[in-house]
Order: sequence, then C-alpha cells, then structure tokens
Amino acid sequence: MAKITGNEISPGTLIDFDGGLWMAVKTQKVKPGKGGAYNQVELKNVTQGTKLNQRFRSDETVEEVYLEKKDFQFLYASGDMLTFMDMETYDQIELATDFVGDQAQFLQDGMKTLVQMHDGKPIGIKLPVQVTLTVVEADPVLKGGTAAPSYKSAVLENGMKIQVPPFIGVGEKLIVATEDGTYVRRAES
Repeated sequence: MAKITGNEISPGTLIDFDGGLWMAVKTQKVKPGKGGAYNQVELKNVTQGTKLNQRFRSDETVEEVYLEKKDFQFLYASGDMLTFMDMETYDQIELATDFVGDQAQFLQDGMKTLVQMHDGKPIGIKLPVQVTLTVVEADPVLKGGTAAPSYKSAVLENGMKIQVPPFIGVGEKLIVATEDGTYVRRAES
C-alpha cells in the first residue's frame, strides 16, 4: 500500500479509509474563497456497497490499495453459485450469482474473466466487453415502416430479450455489450 495525499484521489482510486475498502466514484476539486482547497470525494464501500461523501484536504494522507487481478475461467453454474478456475494454479473458487450481478447472464462455459482480489478474497469481477450470442426468437419484420429507424424484439440463447435491427433473424450470431446488454453488430460467420 502507498500513501497518497487527499488531492491525488481520482475516480477509480481504491483507498483504505475508516477501517474499510472504498472506491472513489466521483471527485471534485474545490477552492473556496476562504480556507484551504479540498477534494470532495464520493466513496463507495467495495464490500458493503454503501456510499459516503468525504472531504479530503491536500495535506491529508490516505492509504491507496492495489488489487491483485487474476485470470479465471468460468466453468459452470450450480444453483445460485458460479464456479471459476484460476488459470495459473487451476484452483477453483465459487462466487454467488448475486456477487457477479446482472453480468452473470453473459457467462459462457470456458469464458475468460478477470477477478479482482484483495487479501486473497475476490471483491470484483470483469467480463469481456462483448460476447457473441445466437438469436433463438425474433419478431417478424413489419413491411412499409422504412421511414423511421426501427428495432424489433429478439430473444437470445441465454434467455435475454434485446432490441435488434429489422434485418436480424433467428439463428444469427450477434455481438452484445456486456455492460448494458445492447446489440452491437452481427458476428462474422
């Protein structure tokens, strides 16, 4: 861990503060007419999810925390638990579906993920930015509605419903953004 001053805290910085692990979400440098400058920081507790607004003066120091990032491979889901394998040591870990959140629907067998660890415990997970999924159901195209850009509903192999352009049909492979579940483009066959 390294000590940093209060004005060095920026969004994405992970700090050890008030006995917990906090991620800076937003920061704003403030220089009032009277008194010293400070950094207004919105913090989010990494383990509990609570938020906190805190002022840090430029002469204050806090401990910056560095996470260990390891490559894991998704193996399978069992109930509400997801099993991942460390790609270096082949050790397996189980994470709750709630821990992974909405992105759990994008997990595919053998998918490589990045797990963020702190003191040997997983505290975050990153999936690839985009995944390829097959359309299993798509609404028919409405003829004559070409004046305005239109989208239609489609169901993907993971059961997710998304909006796609009218030319997409059943059986086509699509690239989907894992961040928000939106259609990006057709996958090259």
